[in-house]
Amino acid sequence: MPDGGARRTGIALTERQRIAWLRLIRSDNVGPATFRDLINHCGSAENALAMLPELSARGGATRAIRIATAEEAERELETARRQGARFVGIGEPDYPPALRQIDGAPPLLAVKGNLSAATRPSVGIVGSRNASIAGAKFAAMVARDCGRAGYVVTSGLARGIDTAAHRASLETGTIAVLAGGLDQPYPPENLPLLDEITDGPGLAVSEMPFGWEPRARDFPRRNRLIAGISLGTVVVEAAERSGSLITARIAADFGRLVFAVPGSPLDPRCHGTNGLLKQGAIVTTGSSDVIEALAPLSRLDLFSGPVVEEPEKTGGNMLPPDDDDRATIASALGPTPVEVDDIIRHTGLPPPSVYLILLELDLAGRLHRHVGGLVSLAMEK
Repeated sequence: MPDGGARRTGIALTERQRIAWLRLIRSDNVGPATFRDLINHCGSAENALAMLPELSARGGATRAIRIATAEEAERELETARRQGARFVGIGEPDYPPALRQIDGAPPLLAVKGNLSAATRPSVGIVGSRNASIAGAKFAAMVARDCGRAGYVVTSGLARGIDTAAHRASLETGTIAVLAGGLDQPYPPENLPLLDEITDGPGLAVSEMPFGWEPRARDFPRRNRLIAGISLGTVVVEAAERSGSLITARIAADFGRLVFAVPGSPLDPRCHGTNGLLKQGAIVTTGSSDVIEALAPLSRLDLFSGPVVEEPEKTGGNMLPPDDDDRATIASALGPTPVEVDDIIRHTGLPPPSVYLILLELDLAGRLHRHVGGLVSLAMEK
């Protein structure tokens, strides 16, 4: 049986830091990776907020960058409090430890429910929204057995397999990852299920602002959180072009285990899972396949992973690169994603200069970041 997440480490943010962090992540062109780079360069979120206009202008921004105000951050914190939720920072004790390990982990998570669920070992269970009766029963069986074995079950609150997994693990603990704000569950019909999760030993999490209605592009972001929170992800039924396959691919990219339940070649809902098996996913015909494979991972120390820290020193002391260096980087980039190390080797520029120029381009809206730390130039519209 896995350790129940008794060891909780980390340093709590002050209220002032939490407001600054929320302002920074809610500002234009600041995603999780950019947030981390800003903290590393500027020394703190407050310093980063002050430097955003200069950095984005140096990157070639054509208009002033929108910076979230303290009032906006305070209103969102108050909204969370009214709804019984809170924001947890990546370096705090209640942040999911496995999620800390991934590239681009959210610096802040909105959470509601039993926070102890966040620090317990987790298994993700995902699959078709249009699930078969057999698929839903199998997902429920795996969720129930994994819950009894000490794992929290993580899924996306969708119809079908997700719903079956959540319901089967209500008593032992389940994490619902939302694509929209915590107050905007999708589908709306699962709001009563979400209430059951948060009223019990489970938890709801989201990286999106309160009031945010989920759009199609938000679901892959949600899927990355499911894969990041979980030590392994079980795919029960999935068509060839399904979000569950995105979750499985992301889990594999994170170095997590991927389990797939074989199905009939005649059922389109099984084409994706059968394809995963051809690619090396773990054949899953019973709960024991999952529990036995996860056992060694659940004993690993996940609490020593990378976190976003605010150094006591003031950052931003490095001299800005010159325009020739910026032009060199911009000309080396294109629409094809490349590794930062390749940019450094190709240009011969010092790594700190390369990272700073990429940060400037990012804040100016001229850079795309991709899974695995790859970057590409945003094409002019």
